[in-house]
Amino acid sequence: MKQKYDKIFKEFTFPSGVEVKNRIMVAPMTHYSSEDNGEVSERELAYYKERTGGVGTFITACAYVTKEGKGFPGQFSIDDDKFIPGLKKLAQTIQANGTKAVIQIYHGGRQSPPQLLPDQQPLSASAVAAEREGAATPREMTVDEINKTIQAFGDATRRAIEAGFDGVEIHGANTYLLQQFFSPHSNRREDQWGGSLQNRMNFPLAIVDSVKKAVKEHAKKPFIVGYRISPEEGSNPGIQLDDTLQFVDKLADQGLDYLHVSVNHFWNGSFREKDKTESRIVKIHEKIGDRTPIVGVGSLHTADEVVEALETGIPFIALGRELLMEPKWIEKVQAGEEDQLRKTLSRNAQEELVIPDPLWDRLMNVKGWLPVED
Repeated sequence: MKQKYDKIFKEFTFPSGVEVKNRIMVAPMTHYSSEDNGEVSERELAYYKERTGGVGTFITACAYVTKEGKGFPGQFSIDDDKFIPGLKKLAQTIQANGTKAVIQIYHGGRQSPPQLLPDQQPLSASAVAAEREGAATPREMTVDEINKTIQAFGDATRRAIEAGFDGVEIHGANTYLLQQFFSPHSNRREDQWGGSLQNRMNFPLAIVDSVKKAVKEHAKKPFIVGYRISPEEGSNPGIQLDDTLQFVDKLADQGLDYLHVSVNHFWNGSFREKDKTESRIVKIHEKIGDRTPIVGVGSLHTADEVVEALETGIPFIALGRELLMEPKWIEKVQAGEEDQLRKTLSRNAQEELVIPDPLWDRLMNVKGWLPVED
C-alpha cells in the first residue's frame, strides 16, 4: 500500500467509544431484495457478505420502523420483534471480519408508494403532495401518530441493539419523513410540529431523543447513533443551505456519533444559490466538525479522490456505487492494486459481484447512475 493512502486506513474512535479500523463506510443503498413480508433474505445476506470485511463501517439499506413507512418493494422491516432473528443474521454477516454494522432506520412519509401501505394512504407532516408527476397526496399526521412514530424509532433502536448491530443511522435525508417535517414545502402545520424553522426541527430532534433514550436503556456496550441529512431540496418553498446550517448546529448538540451529509458530489456547492460554490459537506464540517464527526459522500471513485476529500479534515467517506462495482475496493487499495479497481459495471458480472436479481435489473435499467458496459 502506498503511504499516501495511510489516511484511509487510520483507526477512529466515535464519541460513543466504538472503534473502527478505517475511514471508509459503505453508503446505505436500497437493494429491493428482502422478502415481501419484510424478512431479511438469503440473497441479500450473500450480497452483504461479499462487500464486508475490508470496510470499517457498513450502513445497511433502510429498514422501515412502521408499516405505514414502507417505501420500496423488497425492503426489510424493523417494526416488530419477529424480525430480530433475521436482522441478527444480517448484523453477524457484516461483522464477520471486523466491520461495524450500522442499520439505517427510516419512514418514507409521503414518498411511500400507496400500494405498499396497509390502507394505501401515505402520511406526512401536511397534506401536500411531492412535486413530481403522479405523486399521491398524503394525509396529515395526527399528533397521536406523530408521537407513535417517534416511539417507533426508539423501538426500532432497541431491536437493532437486540439483533447485535453496532449502531443505527437515523434517515433524515432524501425527502423522507424526517426531512418532510423540516421542509417548508411539505410541512405547513401551525402547531408545535410546524410553522417556524425552529418548530420544523422538533420532530427530527424528538426522534434523535427517542433513539438516544433507547440506547441508554438497552445498550450494554458503546453503540453508534448517526444521522443522515440532505442539505437542500429542489422544491419551492424548500430547504435552503442556511436552514440546514441552523439545523446541524442543533444536531451537533445532541451527542451524535456522526452526521452523514447526502449529496450527489462531494465537491459541489449549492444548487439553489449559485453564488455559494463551496462544497456543502465542507461547509457543514467547518460549522460543526469540532463537535460532531462528518461523513462525506458523492462521486469519489478512486483512492486518490478519497484521500483528497479526507485532507479537508472530514474524518469519513462513504462509498456506494464503488462497492457495487468493486466489492473488494478496500482490499485492493490496501494491497497496492488501486489501478485494478473496476470503473464500469459489466453486463456479464452479476454472479461474480453477487448482486441479487431485483437490484441487478434496476442497475441495468437506470441510465446514468452507474457506467455500464457490454
